[in-house]
Amino acid sequence: MKAYNVAIVGATGMVGQEFIKVLQQRNFPMASVNLYASDRSAGKRLYVGHQEIEVKETSPESFQNMDIALFSAGSEISRYFSPIAAKSGALVVDNSAAFRMEPKIPLVVPEVNPEDIKWHDGIIANPNCSTIQMVVALYPLHKVNPIKRVVVSTYQSVSGTGAAAMEELTTQAKLILEGQNVVPHVYPHQIGFNLLPEIDVFLDNGYTKEEWKMVDETRKIMHAPEMAISATCVRVPVFIAHSEAVNIEFTDPMSPEEARHILANAPGVKVLDDPSVSLYPQPWLAAGSDDVYVGRIRADASHPKGLVMWVVSDNLRKGAALNAVQIAEEAARRGWVKSRK
Repeated sequence: MKAYNVAIVGATGMVGQEFIKVLQQRNFPMASVNLYASDRSAGKRLYVGHQEIEVKETSPESFQNMDIALFSAGSEISRYFSPIAAKSGALVVDNSAAFRMEPKIPLVVPEVNPEDIKWHDGIIANPNCSTIQMVVALYPLHKVNPIKRVVVSTYQSVSGTGAAAMEELTTQAKLILEGQNVVPHVYPHQIGFNLLPEIDVFLDNGYTKEEWKMVDETRKIMHAPEMAISATCVRVPVFIAHSEAVNIEFTDPMSPEEARHILANAPGVKVLDDPSVSLYPQPWLAAGSDDVYVGRIRADASHPKGLVMWVVSDNLRKGAALNAVQIAEEAARRGWVKSRK
C-alpha cells in the first residue's frame, strides 16, 4: 500500500496528540509525519513512535509535498490554511466547524456515509463529537426503519473544551472538597460538582450553537433533511467521553430486541445492555476506546413507534481524531486521495 506524507495542524492540542496516537495504533501508512501548531507552540518536540519530531509554526509553505493534512486548530486557522493545503495538493480532513455545513464539502462519518468522500474537492469536514457518536448508533436503525424524529440530551465531558477545562475541573474539585470557594475561568459557572446546560453560544432561537450543530449535521450526514431533531447539550464534571440519552421515533414500530440485534452487528458499535447485572455504557469505560457504546435500549412509553437508548463514546477518539483518521483511511483505500504529479 502507498505511504503518505502526513501533516498534523494543531499537533500540540488534545485532539492533535490523539491524531498521533491513532495514526500509530492503526498503522496508518505514513512516509513522513510533519507537526504544526501556532507560533506559541513552535519548537516543542513530540514523539511519533520512537522518533522525536519538532513542532513547526504553520505557514502556507507547510503543505508542500503533503498528501494528507489533518487539522485540529480551530475554525479561524482552518478557514485560512485548509484551502491553501488543498490547493497544494493535500487531502484536508478538518476537525473544526469551519466547513461542516458548506454544501460542496462532504461531512463524513465512515460508518454512515463513506461514499460522500468521493466528491471532495480537497477538503472533508469532520463532524462535531456529539453528532458523530449519535449517528453511528442511529444510522443502522434508520436503514431498517426510517427515523422520523430524534430528541437527544447530551452529557458532555470537559475534555471537549480542552486541557484548560480538565485542569479547572481538577482544581475546583479539590477546592470544593476542602470547603473553599472557587472562581470559574474556563466556564461561566463552577463545573466541579455541577452541570451547565450551555455549550457554545446561545442563538436567537434559544438553542445553543452546539445543539443546533447536532440538528444540521445529523441531517446532512444521514441525507435526511426532513428529520425532526431537538437537542439539549449539557456540560458535566466528567473528564473524557460524552454520554447521550436518545429518544427515537420510527416510521414503524421497532422492538428493543430487534434494535439490539441490529446494533450488535453494526460497524463501530458495541452493545452493553443487561439491566439485571447493571450492565450499561459509562464514560469511564468508553474513555480510550474506539467504539460507540449503546445500552438501556427500551420502548418509549410515550410513543408506540419509539425507542430510547443510552449512547456513550470517547469524544477525543471517535468524536474527533479517530473519525478523521478513518476518513483518511477510507479515502486512501478507495483511491480518493489525489495523486501527485
